[in-house]
Amino acid sequence: DVQLVESGGGSAQTGGSLTLSCAASGSTSAPTCMGWVRQRPGKEREGVVAISSLTNTPYYYDDSVKGRFVISRNNTQNTVYLQMNSLKPGDTSMYVCALSPSRGCPRWSADFITYARDWGQGTQVTVS
Repeated sequence: DVQLVESGGGSAQTGGSLTLSCAASGSTSAPTCMGWVRQRPGKEREGVVAISSLTNTPYYYDDSVKGRFVISRNNTQNTVYLQMNSLKPGDTSMYVCALSPSRGCPRWSADFITYARDWGQGTQVTVS
C-alpha cells in the first residue's frame, strides 16, 4: 500500500502563490504517475496536472493553469510539488494528490482519475 500525505494548502490573495507537497510512503519503488486533482463540493473531480516518475514530463489536464502552475517531483524523496502562482479565486478548491502505478501518465484527465490507485486526504486552497 501507498500512503499519500499532502501539505501546503491555505489561504492566499489573488495574484499570490502557494506550494503544495505530496509525500508518498510505502510501496513506491515502481514507476508512477503522480498528480493533483481538484475536488469541489457538489462537483466531480477534475484533473489539474500530473507528472511521470520516468520522464518528469508534466501532463496538464486543466488549460487554465498552464503558465501559472508548475509540477515537479523528487523521486528520491517520493514527493511531488505543485507551485501555484498568479492565483485566482477560481483556483479555490480542495486539491487531492493521486498516484497511478504506471510508467507514464494518461493524456486525459478522466483517465488519470479513473486509473489512480492511491489518493490523499486533500489540502484546501482558498483564494480571495
